[in-house]
Amino acid sequence: MNQRPARVAAIHDLSGFGRCSLSVILPTLSTMGVQVCPIPTAILSSHTGGLGDVEFRDQTSFIPASLEHYKRLGLEFECIYTGFLGSEEQIDHCLEYFSAYPQALAVVDPVMGDHGKAYRTYTEPMRNRLSELVQVADVITPNLTEACMLLKIPYISDVLTRVQARSLLAKLSELGPNYVVITGVQLATGEMANIGYDKSNNSYWVVSCDYLPVSYPGTGDIFASVLTGAFLTGDSLPIAMGRATYFVERCIKTTFSYSSDPRFGVMLERELSVLTNSSNGKDFSLL
Repeated sequence: MNQRPARVAAIHDLSGFGRCSLSVILPTLSTMGVQVCPIPTAILSSHTGGLGDVEFRDQTSFIPASLEHYKRLGLEFECIYTGFLGSEEQIDHCLEYFSAYPQALAVVDPVMGDHGKAYRTYTEPMRNRLSELVQVADVITPNLTEACMLLKIPYISDVLTRVQARSLLAKLSELGPNYVVITGVQLATGEMANIGYDKSNNSYWVVSCDYLPVSYPGTGDIFASVLTGAFLTGDSLPIAMGRATYFVERCIKTTFSYSSDPRFGVMLERELSVLTNSSNGKDFSLL
């Protein structure tokens, strides 16, 4: 009997240039053997990080229309995965998707800001409404800025002790999700790391990252995509975190070695084959 791949409804923006959002989510999950059904929230000629005036087309009306079509077809999804959203109305439509597929793994990447600041498109009402998605999520993957926004606390600019890190993870899990991963935190031990919490097992995890003095767009999308693919293929939280950290780190190191313009994103194409081996991952430990 033929068994189809796991199927993901990916509700994200599509940027034509710059390697982020759906342009990296599609190849990443496909390489991991997961079928991606892209549901663009907006179409952009490039990402908005320093590439000049961007052509932008809103796709809000497409989101509910696609859902109705899929319901008529009787399609099943093993995962609903949301990312960048452009309006409160789009948040409503994401909630409709989650409601229509209550058995699907609900992954919310709460794309709201970075480096202590909100993205200019994210208004205060939108940041408040995003908590509604977090409430129904199984998995969330905020960076530290977004974690603080979700908890409505000031941005933490200092390094985190392990006690502080565990506290942040636990408080985020109280908002709803069973799995919480905060990416790119600097611990008091001096290490950069991704940290996670599995509420059902009350276990805290840390995966250390090698640091390079550069920042690329789309790495959060890639991390969340590998994490999602790993969950869908049966991995535990720490193994999934290790696979995602390893792949993003490989992409960053490869791109940095070529002195590529950071605005162009990571050279994903050179590293995709790494994802075909599920044993590729970084070591993890208890936090």
